[in-house]
Amino acid sequence: MIDAQIVATVGALSEESVRQALEQALAGRWRGQKVLALIPDHTRSLPLPMLFRNIVDILHDVRQLDFMAALGTHPPLSEERLLQLIGITPEERAARFHKIGLLNHHWDDPSALTSLGVIEAEEVKALAGGSWHASLPERVDICINQAALDYDHILIIGPTFPHEVVGFSGGAKYLFPGISGPQVINATHWLGALAGVVGTIGVKDTPVRAMIHAAAARLKTPTTLAALVVEGHDLCGMFIGDLLEAWRAAADLSAQRHIRWCEKPFQRVLSCAPPMYDELWTAGKAMYKLEPAVAPGGEVIIYAPHLEVVSHVHGRYIYEAGYHILPYFLNDWERCKHIPLGVLAHSTHVRGAGVMVNGVEKPNVRVTLASKISAADCARLNLGYLNPAEINAADWQEREAEGILYVPRAGEILFRLKNTGV
Repeated sequence: MIDAQIVATVGALSEESVRQALEQALAGRWRGQKVLALIPDHTRSLPLPMLFRNIVDILHDVRQLDFMAALGTHPPLSEERLLQLIGITPEERAARFHKIGLLNHHWDDPSALTSLGVIEAEEVKALAGGSWHASLPERVDICINQAALDYDHILIIGPTFPHEVVGFSGGAKYLFPGISGPQVINATHWLGALAGVVGTIGVKDTPVRAMIHAAAARLKTPTTLAALVVEGHDLCGMFIGDLLEAWRAAADLSAQRHIRWCEKPFQRVLSCAPPMYDELWTAGKAMYKLEPAVAPGGEVIIYAPHLEVVSHVHGRYIYEAGYHILPYFLNDWERCKHIPLGVLAHSTHVRGAGVMVNGVEKPNVRVTLASKISAADCARLNLGYLNPAEINAADWQEREAEGILYVPRAGEILFRLKNTGV
């Protein structure tokens, strides 16, 4: 059931209308209970400070209210960055919000995790369907942050966008992989790689979504979802209620608002990654969202002049693996199977689809990085290099008729071709 929903036909939702919807759905529901609110980190767009203040106000009668950043494997946030995320000052924290817990998820700390059971081999195969491959784990331990069991209720607050691994983000993804352990993270991301970005992104029902929902069904803690649809940084839709129903409604609206249908493929794309993507681990979205609209042999330039890190957490493994198409790894599985599956998945997502011909890798799209990462490192990573100082964005604008596309803020809008299924 959806307890409250609101959609803007034009422009953004007003703060007053958002508050009214939140009050309708949440006010008085969990009086005297312990509530854990799951939120995204800085790599997702949403008006979180406004939502934080309203939710804290509306849930004034709960016994305990804590907010946890559902980081997956993203680096933990300092206290300062957590405060910036929710839009309060240290002085406000001390005076007004001192009873509110601000928490990070720690995916790699076994003491912070608990198991909800196991997805056994036959269920893994059934959930994966046609995307199943022997490289998938035979069984998946459904580990989740212990906090998910320590509260009376979980409230998930997060946006829904087309997503390269799961089809559309949001919903139960804030549980798995948001606050889960490494097995679920690796298994879901690798299953997404086996399914392929082009066949997954912007599709509501995918093998990874099925696995995530199967894992979420093991969690007994009651969960409510505030599913958001965001344009720019403004809310244009909100659906509050059942975890699956609210997510499905948000995904349907996201499909209308976040997919741009193109008449013909582009030869070259300047895809500008915004500063919120401060690692290539997340800035890769500037490739994922464009690949379906690029012609074979075309090029996507990830333009991120601020970027100087591949991944704080996974950089060592990424440099070892490089960026390659899926068949490159599958054809030489014994050599690379020690690398975490989530890292291999990220590699294939950034490199895009392609084939192996007589042992030679043939990607469909050339991927070039224009950032602070050096030409030597790009070569080591198997990516093209372009000096960002040599790029003039104005040279790329208004040239779509020539097959050249400029995307000023890439990562959340999906570009697809009309009448091709791609």
